[in-house]
Amino acid sequence: MSSYASNTRTSRTSSGGSDLARLSTVSICFAACIAGSMVGVGVFGGTPIAEAAGGALSADATYLAPAGSAFSIWSVVYTGLGLYTVYQWFPSQRRSDRQRSLGWLVAASLVLNAAWILTVQAGAVILSVVVIVLLLAVLALCFRRYATTRASGWLEAIAVDGVLGLYLGWVCVATAANTASALTAEGFRGFGIAPEAWACVVLAVVAGVGAGLAAAGRGRLAPAASLVWGLAWIAVSRLNGGLESVPTAVAAVAAAVVVAAVTVAFRVRAVRTAASVKEAR
Repeated sequence: MSSYASNTRTSRTSSGGSDLARLSTVSICFAACIAGSMVGVGVFGGTPIAEAAGGALSADATYLAPAGSAFSIWSVVYTGLGLYTVYQWFPSQRRSDRQRSLGWLVAASLVLNAAWILTVQAGAVILSVVVIVLLLAVLALCFRRYATTRASGWLEAIAVDGVLGLYLGWVCVATAANTASALTAEGFRGFGIAPEAWACVVLAVVAGVGAGLAAAGRGRLAPAASLVWGLAWIAVSRLNGGLESVPTAVAAVAAAVVVAAVTVAFRVRAVRTAASVKEAR
């Protein structure tokens, strides 16, 4: 009995130490990410992202670049990540299996976020694509993990599911825009295919990704909200910016409508299924 009790205490101590390391790492990475974002907007003397790398990521650089106002969503995402960072320290969450499955991934996403800003500041646009693809992969894995379980309440639904969903949806749009910018900067000419045609194809792929997230997440609203936001601002940029393209704008609006419609459909289905199960009980 004494040996069993000793092993149990050791296990708890080890688990507690691991939890503390995870919580602390997320907090440190969040601080680093915020510092990186300040560099990205020029607060600490860095060149704003839209002007870095010779303007490769400006609103008029490619047909897939959103208007500048679209990037205000980062304020919401960063505020949400701050909420997540605080929330994970709640006594009820420190040893939560859900937090344990997500914490290290969230920390990795924060590091990659800051790394992306630094690579763009350094003018390494191709490398920035590698970084943002890794970021997208990490957030997709987060989505896969939290989408299979339910939040314990409304606060967790916002601080975890909502925040990470917005983050993922926006990075989907940002990855498409970043890739287009890098290819354009490197002189890619689309194998003779018109840039507008490529833009429409990519927007169709983004719509497919949004529909896939809606299906996998049973109509989760947050990823769809930021996806629709990004797509809408691509349309605005193509109608009012320096690189006008009505076909691309129409394709962006169509993609946004598809993502919204499919998400609502799966959401309604999920609500009806939950209501049927409740009635059956």
